[in-house]
Amino acid sequence: MTGSIRLHVAATLAAGDAIAATAAQAHYLGTVMRRGPGDTVLLFNGRDGEFSARIETIRRDRASFRVEHRTRSQSAEPDLWLAFALLKRDATDLVVQKATELGVAALQPVIAERGNTHRMNPDRLTAIAIEAAEQSERLTIPALHAPLPLAALLSRWPPERPLFAAVERIAAPRIAPVGGPCALLVGPEGGFIAAELDALRAHPFVTRVSLGPRILRADTACIAGLALLQGVDCR
Repeated sequence: MTGSIRLHVAATLAAGDAIAATAAQAHYLGTVMRRGPGDTVLLFNGRDGEFSARIETIRRDRASFRVEHRTRSQSAEPDLWLAFALLKRDATDLVVQKATELGVAALQPVIAERGNTHRMNPDRLTAIAIEAAEQSERLTIPALHAPLPLAALLSRWPPERPLFAAVERIAAPRIAPVGGPCALLVGPEGGFIAAELDALRAHPFVTRVSLGPRILRADTACIAGLALLQGVDCR
């Protein structure tokens, strides 16, 4: 199945089921990838594992699949969250794409004082996450939450989940191995203001960490921090 087209679907998956494609999926399969009836695809929904299926019918804006057999069972994935200050659109798109590829289970946009914008397009970001999951062979799509002010995020945070806050220009330890659920917090371009840093220090579940000697762009910091946390047992 290496190199097969993978598609995320909302429907329950079981051998023998007939599944309807979305109009976008039909266009992608027929027009972009030149697939036709009888060709094989892989389907996943985040719950039932991954299944092989065949295209039964296909037109410009519609298609249907016949589910055949399970190729992978649903399995546990890292319980790793990313909280990040909203950036410009292209940078936010990149963060969502790469965080999905790196296995993040949940994405929590944060409204910070120096943040670029308080607006986001959840449908666009969900589509980016789905495409990244399809490409990276994930079996799930990360949850995308509505933006929260930093104070609200900290007040609602589950205290049993360590939150590693990437803070530049401070003497802070590197991320160390820890068992159980965990999360990374990355601030906006320009960093957190003094009051936000004070708020982070006030919560015992927050550990301020360094990502190295260089000052990274916020989107780079998200990617680098998640890569470091992938060496930590976050299952």
